[in-house]
Amino acid sequence: MTGPLFDSYLIVDWSAAGIPKRGPDSVWLRLESRAGSLLENPATRAEARARILTLVLEALQQGQRILVGLDFGFGYPVGFAEALGLAGSPWRAVWNELCRRIDDRATNSNNRFQAAAEINQRLTGGRGPFWGCPRSAENEFLGCRRNDASLAGLAERRLCEQRLRRSHPVWKLYTTGSVGSQTLLGIPRLASLLSDPRLAGRAAVWPFETGLTAPYSPGAIFAEIYPSMRIAEARPGEVKDSAQVRTLARWFRELGQKERLSELFEGPADLTPDERRQVESEEGWILGVL
Repeated sequence: MTGPLFDSYLIVDWSAAGIPKRGPDSVWLRLESRAGSLLENPATRAEARARILTLVLEALQQGQRILVGLDFGFGYPVGFAEALGLAGSPWRAVWNELCRRIDDRATNSNNRFQAAAEINQRLTGGRGPFWGCPRSAENEFLGCRRNDASLAGLAERRLCEQRLRRSHPVWKLYTTGSVGSQTLLGIPRLASLLSDPRLAGRAAVWPFETGLTAPYSPGAIFAEIYPSMRIAEARPGEVKDSAQVRTLARWFRELGQKERLSELFEGPADLTPDERRQVESEEGWILGVL
């Protein structure tokens, strides 16, 4: 295939807010396409999910290929699905389990801390592997601080997080830099979006459904991103989250125009065969980490 991999780039900074929220630390969407750019700040995850679906369907109806980057983990350290006793493809089994456990309502109210505590109880009977919460949510099975003794034999970090040390592990649910709550709430929303029959055969999750390779089909590719990967300089009055999605969307678009985006999808060349299988079947990868 010659030419850019994608026609449009939709970058989403996710949020675990417990109430409808706009501005800092809320959901931001940035679309870069041939027709121009678009910036939106939905107040809830339900609104964001609906808007993402609309934008993806519009791109597909116009015969475009679209990259959708979402700022939350798509997977957990290898062995998580097995530790939970889940059968089938590990990443899909974990997604199904979170869809069953997470209650994320249209108002943004959710049970993420309760769900994490229940998983901790099942895995270790203690405060791990998930950790981090407000004092009001702390209990016998979920603590405010990390408990290294309660990882249930699981790694603290995925392979991609080991390479990007300034990132935070998916077990961390609360305080600065945490991505764990966004992951618990993001995966069920993404799974729901992908279940829309209008996307059947037209969307795929990288690298779980495509492998660590440049995805030339279908029309919509969903990938995990890390907005802080690029230095984003906020304009006067601009929210940091807005600056980050703008910067990352333009970076991906520029790489696409130079036909250099495919190398990001192929991941690091020095991954071993076992590590590649680990990434493709369970852990996932952050697009752009090499």
